[in-house]
Amino acid sequence: MSLPKVNAPEYTLELPSTDEEILYRPFLVKEEKLLLIAQETGDETSMINAVKSIVQTCILNENLDVSTLALFDLEYIFLNLRAKSVGETAKLKVKCPDDEKTMVEIEVFLPDIKVVVGEGHTNKIELTKDMLLEMTYPRFDLVTQMKKLYGDLTDIEMSFHMMADCMAVLYHGDEEYDMMDHSHQEKLDFLDGLTQDQFMKMQKFFDTAPKLSHEVEIQNPKTKKKSKIKLEGMQAFF
Repeated sequence: MSLPKVNAPEYTLELPSTDEEILYRPFLVKEEKLLLIAQETGDETSMINAVKSIVQTCILNENLDVSTLALFDLEYIFLNLRAKSVGETAKLKVKCPDDEKTMVEIEVFLPDIKVVVGEGHTNKIELTKDMLLEMTYPRFDLVTQMKKLYGDLTDIEMSFHMMADCMAVLYHGDEEYDMMDHSHQEKLDFLDGLTQDQFMKMQKFFDTAPKLSHEVEIQNPKTKKKSKIKLEGMQAFF
């Protein structure tokens, strides 16, 4: 007779980007083992693939491909998975900003971590009076592809490729251009033709895009000075 299986509890969560409700379970020992192995390698690609695999396995909604999710959606799901699977608090070491060297340990309550949208954020960028560019958020699979294809480029070059890949639809007067119908190089050439002011509008889209964010107050034990710091992105909480 085979051993009975232990039924894992199920939880619901709303995706920040769409308010769609998803059903998930905590990750099990086999999935935690996958994560620990990836952490031991110290390889970023291995960590990314482990996170993707764990989230895909633990989401119980049919036909939901995590690689198509916005990056902040996937990070938010994984943070909640971690809270339900390992514990709702995480101990982190952060650097005091007043001397840029002293490290202090803090404890963060993971359910307090939310996806925050920057002030004035919009995905519709008015380039001219008759030209509007609609952007899409970086997807998980796009971010991993970018690291693979353009990992040896500078940060500035990487940002141009990211912008090009996130352009969704261009409206020019009565004309509508689906950017998926145009090559990557065409989109890069389009970016090169923008004015500085237009380019800064596009940059603001990324600077104010939704992200995991949490503000904490710390005190430097050496200088006794208190400071507020922001923890942003999934990696900041592990």
